[in-house]
Amino acid sequence: MEKIILVKPDLSYADEIIKYKEESLKENPLINGAAGLDNFSSIKDWLEELKKRSSQETVPEGLVPSSTYLAVREKDNYIVGMIDIRHYLNEFLKQFGGNIGYSVRKSERNKGYAKRMLKLALEKCKDLKMKKVLITCDEDNIASEKVILSANAKFEDIRSLEGKNKKRFWIDLQ
Repeated sequence: MEKIILVKPDLSYADEIIKYKEESLKENPLINGAAGLDNFSSIKDWLEELKKRSSQETVPEGLVPSSTYLAVREKDNYIVGMIDIRHYLNEFLKQFGGNIGYSVRKSERNKGYAKRMLKLALEKCKDLKMKKVLITCDEDNIASEKVILSANAKFEDIRSLEGKNKKRFWIDLQ
């Protein structure tokens, strides 16, 4: 696996973000870990939203402050995935969403990137003074479950939302 780093999105990545979005939307109408990228027609508008979401003072109602990162392959500056860290949990996130959401570009899956992204994100969580994190995945998403378990996550339970079962895992950061 090539080395990847987590970087804050900015306009210098606009073309690559658009390509990532287009590739992701071919597979699924929702892009996990991308802080609503699928809802924005302009990268500039999405970046403004990320700025709002990053602070307690400006986070939109119903959301919690979060930090969104691009997972960039260092050798060619290519976006292989995105990951979003929610700084704390509201009631919905406690049940179904968790602290971390992520996605890996379909063309880059099964290369170990998701495990590396999660490991790097957990370091960011420690920097945020988080003591433990909740991560969820769809019950039938075996690949994501393997990624989560690779971080020494402990399975808690399965909860149902709108007919979808979500597996819930906790990772202790202390």
